[in-house]
Amino acid sequence: MKNIIAILIFSTVILSCSTLKNPTNQIVHQSNDLIITQVSENAFEITSFLQTKDYGVVPGNGLIVRDNNEVVIFNTPANDKSSEELIKWISDTLHCKINAVIPTHFHPDCLGGLKVFEDRNIPSYAYFKTIEFAKESNFVVPKNSFRDSLVLKVGNKKVVAIFLGEGHTRDNIIGYFPSENVMFGGCLIKEMNATKGYLADANVKDWSTTVERVKKEYPNVKVIVPGHGKFGNKQLLDYTIMLFK
Repeated sequence: MKNIIAILIFSTVILSCSTLKNPTNQIVHQSNDLIITQVSENAFEITSFLQTKDYGVVPGNGLIVRDNNEVVIFNTPANDKSSEELIKWISDTLHCKINAVIPTHFHPDCLGGLKVFEDRNIPSYAYFKTIEFAKESNFVVPKNSFRDSLVLKVGNKKVVAIFLGEGHTRDNIIGYFPSENVMFGGCLIKEMNATKGYLADANVKDWSTTVERVKKEYPNVKVIVPGHGKFGNKQLLDYTIMLFK
């Protein structure tokens, strides 16, 4: 009996350690300005808050992907204060170097905090149209451009940024972390039951077709983080396709 109890206690400890080491769907950092949620072993959803004129305070998402004490970030937080908090959390809690930040389109909810990254000499990359539109809008401009797709190293893994067509904007890209099949859909992808949202810069006609390409390109995706709202799975692709048919 004592042996059985000992085994049960040991098993509980091991399970608890495993859960603490690799929690998923758990908030790992929260303040008034920034929420970080672990969505897989090495991927974290970033939520920050943008003050807008027409819609009030709007929460928006980004994504951190990690390997071997290095990270790549999709989208900056919405402002400098939240970006400073994020960089500090990555340094103090993850103990990681930031290899790159990649805004997924030119709106402020994607690059509003870019100056903080630039001031720390953290490399920034964006689709060439994002750089053009950011210049036209007098926003801080990412330093490095790419056409079609970009592959960067994060530790011993790779991370992909790719343009597959227009939708929310003419420059919207998605990010993909193949080793864990995690996608950052950005504002191209909607959370379940979302409305069509802000359409001033959208190509509504092509939106569904673009998401169909995303679905075909990444059939093994398991976790999808949209630009706004709760993360999910492949259903977010199907819902977005249906919404804009």
